[in-house]
Amino acid sequence: MNSSLMLRRFFCFNSTTTAVAATSSTSSKKKPLVFLGSPQVSATVLDALFEASKAPNSLFEVAAIVTQPPARRDRGKKLMPSPVAEFALDKGFPSDLIFTPERAGEDTFLSNLRALQPELCITAAYGNILPTKFLNIPPLGTVNIHPSLLPLYRGAAPVQRALQDGAKETGVSLAFTIRALDAGPVIAYKTLEVDDQIKAPDLLALLFSEGSKLLIHELPSILDGSARLKAQPQDDSKVTLAPKISVEESWLSFDQEASVLHNKVRAFAGWPGTRAKVAIVDNENGRHNIVDLKIITTRVCNHSIVQGDEMDDISYVKDSLVFPCGRSTALEVLELQLPGKKVFRAAAFWNGLRGQKLKKL
Repeated sequence: MNSSLMLRRFFCFNSTTTAVAATSSTSSKKKPLVFLGSPQVSATVLDALFEASKAPNSLFEVAAIVTQPPARRDRGKKLMPSPVAEFALDKGFPSDLIFTPERAGEDTFLSNLRALQPELCITAAYGNILPTKFLNIPPLGTVNIHPSLLPLYRGAAPVQRALQDGAKETGVSLAFTIRALDAGPVIAYKTLEVDDQIKAPDLLALLFSEGSKLLIHELPSILDGSARLKAQPQDDSKVTLAPKISVEESWLSFDQEASVLHNKVRAFAGWPGTRAKVAIVDNENGRHNIVDLKIITTRVCNHSIVQGDEMDDISYVKDSLVFPCGRSTALEVLELQLPGKKVFRAAAFWNGLRGQKLKKL
């Protein structure tokens, strides 16, 4: 299917087809479930729901999908459906049952949702706030997959903030959605140890993979109502927040310890990334050329360094650029990127200097 045809189908929602779908759903023995999600990690959860709904003893069917509106993505800036919508269309899911409201409180959208008479809604990184009018529709409630051990890291960037804090342990929680942010009763959770080299995109994918398994395991209790009875209220005294990340946070400050910078590189991998300005110094005339580097992969140097007169010098040791950091620590940069260029290893960058010095700013 070409992209223009896909987008035409994607936007062809109408109340007639929705009403027909609602009639067929309510006449079915399976309980209608609506899934809300947008990025690629959400597609993992949707795939698990599709597979589970095919089982002979399945208690539910995916009646509709709600996702973010098409956006301009990739270098061509073409208008493309969200990864979840694209995945659903590739699986043959009816385009008229994929809803893309700008806001989840829009009257037309809510009217179409009520017509489907969903028993339950499932959210996984949907990206929109759900108003009370929405939450009142499904009688079994709305259940969210949240990639943290609630009440820790409530908010928009739980995985990134956990990595930034150097967390040794994290997990994924299955919780009922209420109007307060990520504050609903927790049905179940899974704990995972955090590898000290894993980056945010990989950890996020792992947590949503585990979250999808947790969801499928708990769905029978959610659908028969017993999950409401066993769900545990969160301890508000233990709440920590995970606010949205801004581009301005991406700069590295080498007066901080190497471990702090390493954790930030891992946390901000993917978007917005981490950046540092360095000076390339010509040994003959002393001229400085300031370069903006994107730092891709790092590790903490396992031995301390002594900072003397040349404390700003960046050295090259065993395939890594070694940046002096605070408290006599050092950060090894293994992969980096120049503006408009591909990611390359530290060795290639060092060889390209042709003997010129490298200094941190």
